[in-house]
Amino acid sequence: MDQIMKQARLMKAALDEGELALINAQALRPLTAEEVFCFRLAACNNRVDRDIERFTEATLEGFASLFVGRPVLLDHKWSADSQTARVYAASVEPMPGVEDGEQLVLRCYMPRLQGNGDTIAAIEAGLLRECSVGVLTERAICSICGADRRTTWCEHVKGAEYDGKLCYIELDGAEDAYEVSLLPVPAQPAAGVVKRYGGPDGPDSDPAGKEPGADMAWQDEALLELEKMRF
Repeated sequence: MDQIMKQARLMKAALDEGELALINAQALRPLTAEEVFCFRLAACNNRVDRDIERFTEATLEGFASLFVGRPVLLDHKWSADSQTARVYAASVEPMPGVEDGEQLVLRCYMPRLQGNGDTIAAIEAGLLRECSVGVLTERAICSICGADRRTTWCEHVKGAEYDGKLCYIELDGAEDAYEVSLLPVPAQPAAGVVKRYGGPDGPDSDPAGKEPGADMAWQDEALLELEKMRF
């Protein structure tokens, strides 16, 4: 099975009065069309990706509301200096040419400031055109046995086939959306969705000599990491 890489792309965006009103809902003062640069990000989709994971359709819908107001960063650097733009609207749309394919499209804006000139030029020239998102899901479901890998160990290995059925993880339940990042090309060729759901990846991840699920320290460590990154 060909794995679909979550290489999100920037797309052109038209700006009308309705779009401008959505942008101004995020701003502290009314902005004019001449003051902003807008673009769209095909952020993530419902296809099985190179990590052998997929977002469910319901999860994409949940992220559509969570991403409104979230920042657009550079290189997943969680700092004020890295903040480049902001998501002002989001929706789930069909993936062109992909049967049953759905994708989360983020509509973003940035002010046309002197300091943003190089970034805008890089986007318009096609140099900055990939992105990835930082998100959290409620469940990580094994496609073979239905176990939630956030809380339960199972013996199935992602990418392996069982009775002709591919094992992959369904990321279900949109819990939080942190940010979406623009990535330089090809500085980070492995750009994709950053998924933080914790949990073991398979038999090798369980502590040696212990029953599956006996040591839940990985959950505490994952939650601690998320809290550190949140603040």
